[in-house]
Amino acid sequence: MKRAEILSLVESIFKRGGFNISALCCSRPSCFDYVISNGTKTLFVKSYVNICGISQHDAYELKKISEQFSAIPLFIGETVREKRLEDDTVYSRYDVYTVNPKTLEDIVLKKLHPLVEAGPGGYYVRLDGEAIRKRRQEVGLSIGKLAEMVGVSRRTLYGYERGMAKASVSTAYNLEWILGAPLVKPINIFEEKRKKGFFSSAKNAIAKTPVLKALIKKFHQCNIKFLHVKKAPFDFVAKYSRENLTLLGGIALNEEKILQKRVEEIISVSKIVDAQPVLITNDKKLIKQNNEVPFLHEQEILKAKSLEEVIARI
Repeated sequence: MKRAEILSLVESIFKRGGFNISALCCSRPSCFDYVISNGTKTLFVKSYVNICGISQHDAYELKKISEQFSAIPLFIGETVREKRLEDDTVYSRYDVYTVNPKTLEDIVLKKLHPLVEAGPGGYYVRLDGEAIRKRRQEVGLSIGKLAEMVGVSRRTLYGYERGMAKASVSTAYNLEWILGAPLVKPINIFEEKRKKGFFSSAKNAIAKTPVLKALIKKFHQCNIKFLHVKKAPFDFVAKYSRENLTLLGGIALNEEKILQKRVEEIISVSKIVDAQPVLITNDKKLIKQNNEVPFLHEQEILKAKSLEEVIARI
């Protein structure tokens, strides 16, 4: 399957599942293809043919952008090296859940969550420790006796009952057969995996353009949380907690050939994540040429005495 086919399939699955989906973000290199939401869950999704092509930097950027919108980062892939990704199996690339299109379809359209997790050395499942303990006691087996019957150590079984260890697929099968009860916990990839700390202060952000540097300085003066983004149609995310306002901003240069396409993508993403799109420029011609999204000249921001003045211009 080619990447274009995977993109089309992913879009179709989410639309059939009742999700709203942004425009394909391809105006410039991006760590995500689509932003997707159904009102309760928001996802930043990137598709690959071979997931070995996922870089650590792209995964990091995907996670830090997702965090700002309480969203879930997700990779969709077809193969790993020369091997096809297994159905009903969750993989992980740089701590981002990864599944194949068939597994995604089962999750979104059939509400069937995968049971198997690929990891170093093989495939594993997550056991319901309380269910194991309860069923073991119901059939009158001690931890030692059940461990002997399953073929694991007493300590390992103790870990299973307390949710401290994953089990191989074969071990889980033996446990379920002996105890006569379902014991494997489904993996809900839509449950958010969050790691704090991606949002830096504007003071510590690194900017490459004079416009962005000036913007960072002003936002720092106004105590605005600021995230500089490198692999997305937008260039920054700024959060103003007092007004409950999130700005999704781009730095616009007149010589940029794909600016109109990028503006369309920023607007599309903004609608999904409920943010205010804004474009910052030092070119007055761009301000006159565009009316789809607020274009502000950098001097309007730099001369403003408060952020409220800036917001009033948006």
